[in-house]
Parts: sequence; C-alpha cells; structure tokens
Amino acid sequence: MPTLTARFRRLAPYFRTSRTGLAATIVGATLMALTEPMLADFMKRLLDDGFTGQQIPLGLVPVAIVGLFALRSLAGFLSQYGLAWAGQRAMLRLREAMFTRLMKAKPALFAEQTASGLTNIFVYDIQGGLQILTNAMLTLVRDSLTLVALIAYLLWLNWQLTLFVAVLFPTLAFVMRKLGARLHRLTVETHRAADELAYVVEENVLAWRIVRLQGAEAAQGRRFGARAELLRRLGLKVAVASASMTPVTQMLAAVALSAVITLALWQSQAGGATVGSFVAFISAMLMLVAPLKHLSDVMAPITRGLVAVERGLDLAETAPTEAGGTLRPAQRARGEVVFEGVGLAYHDQAAPALAEVSLTVRAGETVALVGPSGAGKTTLANLLPRFLEPGRGRITLDGVALADWDIEVLRRQFAFVSQDVVLFNDTILANVSLGDMAAGEAATEARVREALAAAALADFVAGLPQGLHTVIGHNGSELSGGQRQRLAIARALFKDAPVLILDEATSALDSESERAVQAALERLMAGRTTLVIAHRLSTIEHADRVVALDAGRVVEQGTHAQLLARGGLYARLHAMQFKT
Repeated sequence: MPTLTARFRRLAPYFRTSRTGLAATIVGATLMALTEPMLADFMKRLLDDGFTGQQIPLGLVPVAIVGLFALRSLAGFLSQYGLAWAGQRAMLRLREAMFTRLMKAKPALFAEQTASGLTNIFVYDIQGGLQILTNAMLTLVRDSLTLVALIAYLLWLNWQLTLFVAVLFPTLAFVMRKLGARLHRLTVETHRAADELAYVVEENVLAWRIVRLQGAEAAQGRRFGARAELLRRLGLKVAVASASMTPVTQMLAAVALSAVITLALWQSQAGGATVGSFVAFISAMLMLVAPLKHLSDVMAPITRGLVAVERGLDLAETAPTEAGGTLRPAQRARGEVVFEGVGLAYHDQAAPALAEVSLTVRAGETVALVGPSGAGKTTLANLLPRFLEPGRGRITLDGVALADWDIEVLRRQFAFVSQDVVLFNDTILANVSLGDMAAGEAATEARVREALAAAALADFVAGLPQGLHTVIGHNGSELSGGQRQRLAIARALFKDAPVLILDEATSALDSESERAVQAALERLMAGRTTLVIAHRLSTIEHADRVVALDAGRVVEQGTHAQLLARGGLYARLHAMQFKT
C-alpha cells in the first residue's frame, strides 16, 4: 500500500491553482494555534499577579479575553473558508480531468464499469471524498500546529515534565499506523460492496418491467439483501476500527496526565514552581488532549476521503486511453473499406466472434450484412469506428490501416445508427447536431431541418410548441419508439459522413414510417458507402450486395436475387421470414 505522503502527493497537482486558499488556511490555523498557549499564559499571569497583591488594570481583563476570542474566531473562519475554497477548485479540476479522460478512454472501460459505478465516482465519491478530506486536513493542520505551540509553551514552562510526556508519542504513532492500515483495507472493501449494491439497484430500475412480468421481485430482493447485508457487516467493521482509535488515545493521555500531575505536585512541594506555573502547565496539558484526540480521530476520515478520491484519480490518470495514428487528411474519405483476414474473440466466449473475415466494400457501395443472431454482423460494424479492435488481421479505409488514422478524424468518416437509440435530455436541435455549430446557428438549424425532413420528422417537430427547441426528456422519453429511431437517423443524416452504418436502423418504425424513411435513406445513400445490418430482409432487397455471415464467417455474398437462387443461408432466412 502506498504511504500516506505518496497518496497526498498524487492529489497535490489539483491544488496548484489553489495556493491562495491554502495560504489563508495556514495563516488562520497558525493564529488559532498561537491563541491556545496564550490562554494558558493568561491564566498564569492572573494567578501569579492578580491574586498576589500586584495590580493588574481590571479594564484590560475583559479587553484581553474578548480580543483573544475575536482573534480565534477570525482565524477559524479564515482557515475554514480558505480550505473550502481550495477544495472546491481542486474538485473542479479533478472532475474536468476525469471527464476528459472518460471521453478518450478505451471502449473496454464501458464494458468493465457500470453506468452507476462511473456516476458514483464523478458525483458522490469526489464530492463526498474531497469534502471529508478537506475537513480532515483542516483538523490535521490546525491541531498539529496547536500541538506544536502547546508543546513549545510546555517546554518553556517546564522542560523536564514535557520530555516525560514526549515519550508517549511513539507509542501513539505506532497504534495509529496499525489501526489506519486496517481501516484503509476495510474502506476499500466497503466502496466495492457499495458499487455492487448500486449495480443491483441500477439493473432493477432498468429492467423493472421484465422483473414484474416474470414475478422475480422476491429473487431480486434476496439478491439485493445479500449485498446490503455485506455492506452492513463491512460498515460495522469500519466503525469498530475507527472507534478503537479514540479510547486508545484517551487512555494514553490519561496515563500521561496522571503521571505529570504527580510529578508537578512533587516539584511544587520542593519549591520549584509557583501556583500560576502549575495551573498553566496543567491547563496546557489538558489543552493537549483535544488536539491529540482530534488527530487520532482524523485518520479515519482521511482514509475514507482518500479512498473515495483515489477512485477518481485512477480514472483521471490511469484509465487506458485510445491510441491512434497521426494521419489527418484534409478531405473526407472516399469510403472504400477492406477487411483482410480479420478475427476477434471475446474474453468470455470460447468461439470467436469473427474468424478470418475478408471483405471489400467499394466506395459508394451499399452492402447488407445478414445472418442469424450472434453471426458477427454488429461486431464487424463496430470494428470500423474502432469501438472494438481486431485480434488479428487488419482493416483499411481508402487503403490506410485504421490504426494509422487519427482517431478523431477516423470517426468523422462514419455515421452510425444503432438499434439501441441513445438520446440526451436536451432539445431536438441539440440531439441532432450534438453541439456542432461550426457553420453558425442559422445554418445549423437549416441543416437540422433538412435532416428531420429526410427522416420523416419535419411535420411532427413543426407541430411542437417550441419546435426545434423542444426538450425531449430522459433518453427521449417524450417521444414514441418510432420517433426516437427517426431522430437517431436524422442525427446520422446531419453528420453527412462518407460511410454510413445502419444497425437495424428501421427496427422500431411502423410500416408507413418505414417506407418514408427507407425512401429517404435510399436517396441519401447514393454515392456513399453504406453498411446495412438487418434482420428484416425486406429492408435490404435493393442493396448492391448482400453478405451472409454465420458463426463469425462470411459464408456467401451476392445480390438479393443471386443468393435466393443459390438456395443457401440467405435463402433459408428469407424463406423463414416470408413463409405463409
């Protein structure tokens, strides 16, 4: 496990723009620390001078007390606000770094991490972790400085007794280190268990219809209960480890205090100290208990805060990003795509998803990919924008390997409409253009209207109260299934990329809408390389070529009529769909 210093050093770069706030915190904490021995010394002077016949101006007493506490209040506010300001700026920088990394992360990250897990890291882990951490750091800085100031004052009052107290510090440090290591391990396990619990909730929120239709509420309840019980047990273990620090610290402080009082009384009887010195020393000793207790308690929140923040740091700094070449052609691609002996196998599957696929798609050609479920159609399409990487073989676009293209430039060459439509809780304009306003607002709106018209949505949008500026709700919840699908098609049309990938693009449309969209797509696919993935074979009869896949291999290819005449896989699939 990395040392505490190494873990803080990892977080330090995000505080570089927060030096003003950190400086204010140090100044405020130092002033607060200095007021602690000042209180003890004030008591010493009152006892030694005020009660022994020496005159102390009475008017100065309330002025000194009020002034001292006013200074403490101001210093406390300064230190707390300064660290909060620094923490909020650091949180902003960390979140920006995380989101930037997320936008460039390898697609495998989204398969390994759940949506709820990533959301928790961005929102709750960073927010809660940094808040806990900044509060704990304020305690650490303020009470450490207070401890130093009080020990310095004690050394000045009576160095022999102070050295005796100092012997107990190594014991305290050893105990805190052991308990801190166990607390860190338990906190990591707690976060992992919390993610698993959140994932169960996420799954049941997304699948609530099927859960209720299948009567699976009890089974899912048991699944939830098992993970909730694990989280409860870990929470208790964390509480035990955290609570153990306080009584240990208090016992050590009690031993030290009893020994010191005994020795101080012995010194006083020997005539070596005044009443004021004795009271001041004991007062300062008692003042040590609070910062010692706080410092012993601070390890638990520091550990919790660091564990939470480190999840964000891992995402911002170590999540693998996509690698691409440097080719950035000035013009758009012609659209010739070649697969050369391409193979791919998923880790959790014994059989390969693709096996030695060789296929040439000429620029401007419309090629339909057909086959039974699991044949590799969608996998093949996902290789083009490099959402997946082939295990062997290579793929070229206009004769250049995909790996040699700049990844951003490469993806500008593809428009993609999937059977799984994803829409944003934003306006229709924003969902179609996805923020692309390079041509200016008016020109962008005109292009969006053209795309909506081509997708048979123009009349629907024109009838909305806010038109293009209508917000469509979470994942297009305000739209019907067919409207959502057509909006995704409009988005692809707006992009106007040289290569168009349609993965069941008309699957959610009724017959009337499908005919309108299909006609628009046929006009727009002219001169553009198009890959069409479809189970409904009626939608691809006019493709230039049909490629049939089975078990990750190309088994036949040709026109619709040629494959029907051949009587192979395509003919069998066609007969199954159209038998009467």
